[in-house]
Amino acid sequence: MGSWGTGNFENDTAADHLSILTDRLITEVADAMAGDPVGIEPDEYWGVAVPANLELLSLLARQGYVGASLPEAEVVQGWKRTYMAVWEGYIDKLDPSSGYKDERRTVLIRTFDELTELRKKEDSD
Repeated sequence: MGSWGTGNFENDTAADHLSILTDRLITEVADAMAGDPVGIEPDEYWGVAVPANLELLSLLARQGYVGASLPEAEVVQGWKRTYMAVWEGYIDKLDPSSGYKDERRTVLIRTFDELTELRKKEDSD
């Protein structure tokens, strides 16, 4: 086992573990996005879990840990198009309170875009 510091994520085993975790988050999103669109409607489990997984990936990527993997930027943008089309087509059926719809849309778009930018930065480094 190689170590390069004393931190919890500064050794080969932790990097391998982090790779497994981030791969799982990515696979869950990929599976949800490839499945029945009903599964990613805003009041369904994956409608909530997909953006949560993406934000977790962003949080991990910002730490700069070895082993954290991210999906390709083009993949994230494809997910964004699919997810947002489903969200836009369904959100009004939930009769959201005033302002919620616009604020939530902003958060969702930012979530996808931040992950895209983190991947682009990773590619340019």
